[in-house]
Amino acid sequence: MGSSPDEAALDAYSRVTVAVAERVLPSVASLEVTARGPGGRRAQGAGSAVVLTPDGFLVTSAHVVGSSAEGVAAFQDGSSYDYQLIGADPLSDLAVLRAAAQDLRPATLGDATTLRVGQLVVAIGNPLGMAGSVTTGVVSALGRSLSTGRGHGARLVENVIQTDAALHPGNSGGALCDSAGAVVGINTAVLGPGIGQGLGLAVPVNDTTRGLMTELMRHGRVRRAYLGITGGGRPLPPRIAAALARTHGVEVVEVMPGSPAAAAGIRPEDVIVEMDGAPIADAGALQTLMTGRRIGRRVAVRLARHGELLTVQVTLAELEVEAARR
Repeated sequence: MGSSPDEAALDAYSRVTVAVAERVLPSVASLEVTARGPGGRRAQGAGSAVVLTPDGFLVTSAHVVGSSAEGVAAFQDGSSYDYQLIGADPLSDLAVLRAAAQDLRPATLGDATTLRVGQLVVAIGNPLGMAGSVTTGVVSALGRSLSTGRGHGARLVENVIQTDAALHPGNSGGALCDSAGAVVGINTAVLGPGIGQGLGLAVPVNDTTRGLMTELMRHGRVRRAYLGITGGGRPLPPRIAAALARTHGVEVVEVMPGSPAAAAGIRPEDVIVEMDGAPIADAGALQTLMTGRRIGRRVAVRLARHGELLTVQVTLAELEVEAARR
């Protein structure tokens, strides 16, 4: 007698999960985050990390390492290595470490932009200190935003992945994988208890976050430009929308004193529609343009004011972020 459709589906599900676990577990480290004191090292926290290169570069969550500069990375095969913090970026909740190793097994980085709601994902990490744990679930939602930083340095990580794979403290910094075993996200947050179980968030692996990881590996920090406004998306007046063939811009709610925006004469209630030649439809589009290469550059900002379009020139400054533990 043949197997039922349910049994066949379960077998296929199991085969995928086992294959992903066998491929990725050797590339995920359990982190013991330590601090040095008068009595030597003391444990300060724990989490997970994903191997980027054979010679010891790892990526984890910035909030896992906090203000600590060192610790120990342990692997499934029983090996462990001291690591040093290379750089942390609290605004993306990513950090890069360097372990004293030469033959680690790198994970394959995927592309979160190809994910679909309902797709199978596998989370691998070290929840509650239980090293090498594997859980499965689906992509519950896409396009979420995760608030990071504080004050004028507050920022949204865009297109965060929401999953119902069981995540717990210690999973942060670990891998969220697709069915091919490619890492499509770095697990960063668990929602609950009191909010709900089975709600986890992961920073997506995409062109933007790959660039951030590269900057952290090369320079130990991420530089960002700073305009100096707060605001949000809003519909454009019909005449402006018709002239631009676009429907939305970013309304300026507040201009920070002494900021590049203030120096350029940008005012509350202005609606930014373009910067440096790129259309601006929402706060995410504006944030994406605040890259290190624009620091100190004079850029044209086109905006709508009292029903008219005008252009101001803004010299963008560098955003200074307090790298405090969140």
